[in-house]
Amino acid sequence: MTQTANLRWQDLDRAAEANRRATVARSTDSPPPAPAPEPPVGRLRLLGVDAARGAALFAMIAVQSLPESDAAGRPTWWFTAFAGRAAALFAVLAGVGIAFLTDRQRVRLTGGSGLVAALIVRALAIGAIGLALGYADASLVSVILPYYAVMFLLAIPLVFLPTWLVAITGVVVAAGAPALRHLLPQLPEPTYDNAGFAQLVDNPVALLTELSLTGAFPAVTWLAYLCAGLVVGRLTLTRMRVIVGLLVAGVVLAAAAPMASSVLLNRYGGAQQITLTQPKSGLDATETAQLLTIGGDGTAPTSTWWWLAVDAPHTGTPLALLGTIGSAIALLAVMLLASRVVRKLPRRVISVLLVPLAAAGGMALTLYTAHIMFINSDLDSSAPVTGFVVQVVAIVLVAAAWWATAGRGPLEGLVTALSRGARRLATWNGRRRHGRMGMSMYAPEASRAGEHPVEPAATGSGRG
Repeated sequence: MTQTANLRWQDLDRAAEANRRATVARSTDSPPPAPAPEPPVGRLRLLGVDAARGAALFAMIAVQSLPESDAAGRPTWWFTAFAGRAAALFAVLAGVGIAFLTDRQRVRLTGGSGLVAALIVRALAIGAIGLALGYADASLVSVILPYYAVMFLLAIPLVFLPTWLVAITGVVVAAGAPALRHLLPQLPEPTYDNAGFAQLVDNPVALLTELSLTGAFPAVTWLAYLCAGLVVGRLTLTRMRVIVGLLVAGVVLAAAAPMASSVLLNRYGGAQQITLTQPKSGLDATETAQLLTIGGDGTAPTSTWWWLAVDAPHTGTPLALLGTIGSAIALLAVMLLASRVVRKLPRRVISVLLVPLAAAGGMALTLYTAHIMFINSDLDSSAPVTGFVVQVVAIVLVAAAWWATAGRGPLEGLVTALSRGARRLATWNGRRRHGRMGMSMYAPEASRAGEHPVEPAATGSGRG
């Protein structure tokens, strides 16, 4: 679910000049200056979003390629920094992408057939790619794409909601979804294997249950990330005060979650209760300690409700969700700020880092798939650090070359082509049916092929 900014150095210069002129115009009563040439604001915004996605890609590769703990059993610094946060950032950016797909506006219920068809086909295509990677060794990597497919399907109703209701839905999901495991103890235990087409054919209900509720990235719980991304994507991400507000909010959430977890576990006895109920959790003392420090496999044990006070990576608790949502929003804001630097020399220095990240982020689906294939092949036979460096160098070179020439990655192009085709077909069928009735359900501004009718444009605060 990526789009590519595809900017050149000259584009960045013109965009910076447009930002400067717009600032001057707003500070005076003079008429606004003539619009600057390429790139439009949307493309500049996509540079920061793609850079954030590229950072998530490299962080995820680090988590899956490098050791998670040292000889003493302590988490490595890169695992501490990236575990749980990289995948969460991907999910939040998926919500941002859905907002861009809907032109940052609430979609009208009576005219969203094209968009619904596009999201369904996009989900099916991503799910098919994920199931094709089901051969991957689960001890090396848990393939997230089948979970993403379910997330996209669950996110379809969200595009019809106003922004404030999307935000409330996200809060309710973050608080309530982790409790489902406690309220529904009869749910089958997950296999923790990567799903393939065989599992889909043999037992689709069990597979859907695992992808939705009990697996490594439970889609119902992770819907909170998509809600956060959809809210953020509907904001005016070209306004400095919006970006700064996102940065402050993200930092506050990222810092408050672990602090709250520490208080609940240490001051109010949560850690003691977890230890006392450890025999009922199905884990031994070592596994319990590892879960609290290294993290889990998507959900936390249900032996006591105090597990919901944990914020360890991939435990799916409310505090883990809020903390990783905060870190994702903060990093996105940093990338958006970096893409707005006006002065020439600092901008060139920042672009040395920003452009490669955006190039990789613009084809993250392709590169993520290649990463999984690489670490599950005989080519990955070197030491972990060497293998990681080889992947990073290869990704930077390939992504930069592809970004400068072809633009969108091959798998991104395939998914986009399929979803656009479904959108056009659904829109055409809707027009034909309503044409026979002698009326049109489409607003004039949405009458072009491939577009969807939407509610009036959102305000700068992002309310829909």
